[in-house]
Amino acid sequence: MSIKQPPWKPDVRCIEEPVLRIYNSLTKSKAEFIPRNGRIVKWYNCGPTVYDASHMGHARNYVTQDILRRIMSDYFGYDVHFVMNVTDIDDKIILRARQKYLFEKFRDQVASLSIDVIDRVFAAWKTHVLNRVSKALPDDVKAREQEESASWLRIEQFLQDKDRKAECLKRDEKLDMHLTAARQTFSALSVARERLSSSQCDREYALQLVDESRDILSASLDEELKHTVTDPSIFRALAAYWESQFFRDMDRLGVRRPDILTRVTEYVPDIVDFVKRIIDNGYAYTHSGSVYFDTLAFDSSNEHVYAKLEPWSKGNRELLAEGEGWSSSALSSSGSKRSAADFALWKASKAGEPSWPSPWGPGRPGWHIECSVMASAIFGDNMDIHSGGIDLAFPHHDNEMAQSEAYHGCESWVNFFIHTGHLHIEGLKMSKSLKNFITVDEILRRFTPRQLRLAFLSQLWNAKVDFSESLMTGEVRTIESNFNNFFATVKAILLANDGQSDGYHHYEDPERELMNELYQSKLSFRAVLCDSFNTPEALRILRDLVSRTNVYINSRGKSLNVGVVEQSARWVGQMLRMFGLGEGDEPDLGWGAEQTVNDGVNREEVLMPYLRVLSSFRDGVRRLVIAKTEDAPKEILRLCDQLRDDDLVPLGVALDDQEDGKALVKLVPPAELIKAREEKRQKLEAQAARKAAAAEEQRQKRLVKLEKGRTPAEELFRPPNVPEGTYSQWNEQGLPTADGSGGKFSKNQEKKLQKLWNDQKKLHEEYLAWKQQ
Repeated sequence: MSIKQPPWKPDVRCIEEPVLRIYNSLTKSKAEFIPRNGRIVKWYNCGPTVYDASHMGHARNYVTQDILRRIMSDYFGYDVHFVMNVTDIDDKIILRARQKYLFEKFRDQVASLSIDVIDRVFAAWKTHVLNRVSKALPDDVKAREQEESASWLRIEQFLQDKDRKAECLKRDEKLDMHLTAARQTFSALSVARERLSSSQCDREYALQLVDESRDILSASLDEELKHTVTDPSIFRALAAYWESQFFRDMDRLGVRRPDILTRVTEYVPDIVDFVKRIIDNGYAYTHSGSVYFDTLAFDSSNEHVYAKLEPWSKGNRELLAEGEGWSSSALSSSGSKRSAADFALWKASKAGEPSWPSPWGPGRPGWHIECSVMASAIFGDNMDIHSGGIDLAFPHHDNEMAQSEAYHGCESWVNFFIHTGHLHIEGLKMSKSLKNFITVDEILRRFTPRQLRLAFLSQLWNAKVDFSESLMTGEVRTIESNFNNFFATVKAILLANDGQSDGYHHYEDPERELMNELYQSKLSFRAVLCDSFNTPEALRILRDLVSRTNVYINSRGKSLNVGVVEQSARWVGQMLRMFGLGEGDEPDLGWGAEQTVNDGVNREEVLMPYLRVLSSFRDGVRRLVIAKTEDAPKEILRLCDQLRDDDLVPLGVALDDQEDGKALVKLVPPAELIKAREEKRQKLEAQAARKAAAAEEQRQKRLVKLEKGRTPAEELFRPPNVPEGTYSQWNEQGLPTADGSGGKFSKNQEKKLQKLWNDQKKLHEEYLAWKQQ
């Protein structure tokens, strides 16, 4: 009989693995994420329009998208194909490039401060006040032509009232920005006129006026001379510069570069072909060299629906106009569009604008068509994820989907639309157009990239983020400090461990409990990330595990199991790195140091500061031992404290004294140790000051009390210690026996007087003893 293996029975799964569910803007609900092609994920992310410095809104959007991308690829293991565009031709770019060129040309031609220069700036200021500032004002307050200066004083006085100003801001949210520019230029004009009257005509004074008036003067020059700007390189140069600055900032923030980067100017022929097919499919029409998408034709077809993301915004003229750019008002008023909701696929270029050839004449792409063409060129008629900021949902993303589905003849071009939430700074919505924004460069002077990423991780990716000083200096720095301290402690434990067995396994109930905590943390971590990337909860789970591991470390002493502690620390560090918080080499425990020493470093330069401290400490100990003084042990302990508190701190070495007499050695950034030492010193000084103040208060009280004892008890009730005539008779001890009129005292009065006499006798004796001392 042949021998067979016994039957095997598969185990029953105790806990079901959660599936990834993502909040989809197309349904306003969470849905299971199912890519079309196995684990390949096609992901298109709306990139920047490059015409100015990157700001905190960019950081919020692109750091958050980077976090989600890392979770998808590094944690869930999807093969993510990440494509992002750069909009390098757009109304904003055209306007900014033209204004910059015309302003700099005007500035170069200014030779000195003259009445002509002042008049030119003043004319620009008057136009600004008439057209920009007055836009938000009541009719009776608006500036009047030929009376701009007098009107300005009236406007300033009117806007002193906060309620009136609030009403004006409702009419035009850019009022504050326009006022700031007007005030700055008005002040510069006043200074320039005084200088001219004093014959101070140097070019530097003229340039001060021109530079202070830049915003107003640029707009005026553009209005007058935009038709003269014909060189296409002017627009390309501005976009290329700000694109390079954008990626420089993203690199500093730790945002991964896209797998494929597309630029609009590289796809213009493809855009022309794309528009042709939309026309052929019956969803677009031409007018005066421009091409418009026919939203009514699209929406009335059986196969398509317009505005899937925000159907309630279809008639929102303000959003529609914003989506079309600064040329939209002219287009609408000329009657070139069949419906107010129709949008430009191709714009006929005017004087002062770049252009490309097309069947409809020289022109340039509309904004929305750009992403449709570039994404379709890479992914075809469908993608798994399309992402961007929530402010792009309507009309940009709705228009993208409409024109793409009109081109491909499909019902669904995007499976999941994910939108990052708005960024508010100290409670106010950030807006580049209102000039109330903080650049990435400015914010990185105050906080590290890691701290910014922690701030975004601590809030839901699709929720409004309120970025505040209290968030960064409170919660974020506390989180960072807790992780730093934890990793420093574990590294010190590993450094102190020689790896030799002491004959005991060190795996008892506390170790089992900590390992169970680690298992549960991993399960919970996956569950919350499957719940539409809930990073605040994921961070909480990591922090809780750190807290429980710290409790274990502090409670086990010599029985501590190093391997169990290391497992917890390494997993926490791996998850933090997965979020993009890591620095340094991947094998490092924790999230790594911000700067690492490479193989080419000068060993002498690195080691000598530590060796000098060690040698100096050794010299001090030897001197004390050789001297054989009675206080040598005390002095050696003082040297040990000096080594810990003074000498090693600037080198980034922390020694934590333990009960067993062995110190834990931690490597910590010197700045943190110096700060902690300073805080400790200030705390001790404050305690000493309070103690000294309390001692001084007691001394003063004692002096007051002793001063009361200066008078002998026998003289206490006699003048001048009491008013003349208070008492008329005394006994031999000086106690009164009759009042001023000769009347006798009651028993109760005699008791009170006797008590006062006894107290004074005791005080006087203390006074005499103090004087003798």
